[in-house]
Amino acid sequence: MKVTGFPKATYYYWVNCFERVNKDELIEKEMLKIRQEHANAGYRPMSELLKQRGYHVNHKKVQRLMKKLGLRVTSYWHKSRKYNSYKGKVGTVAKNKLHRRFRTSIPHQKITTDTTEFKYYEDGI
Repeated sequence: MKVTGFPKATYYYWVNCFERVNKDELIEKEMLKIRQEHANAGYRPMSELLKQRGYHVNHKKVQRLMKKLGLRVTSYWHKSRKYNSYKGKVGTVAKNKLHRRFRTSIPHQKITTDTTEFKYYEDGI
């Protein structure tokens, strides 16, 4: 220890580090088995599957162990860009004659419409 210049505590820390038993070894093996059955299970489904198999593990610990084991979800829903139908200045733009005054005493004097956007696969329609 005098030759290397390391403190005594550091030396014994590294000596004992390799002799330490992995407390999570059983859980890690079970997670790898689950991963073979459910290829894209994230930490939430993984936590539920572990509970079903009798392992009571916190979801944050499941996240840490998945990161340690390199278990990543390859298919996930990526929020796509909002649909924009604007194609530049095409034609003439109608004048705003209503100015948000929708009330009227005469039926069918002011008829308006609205558009709604919803997702169909990845494209906004």
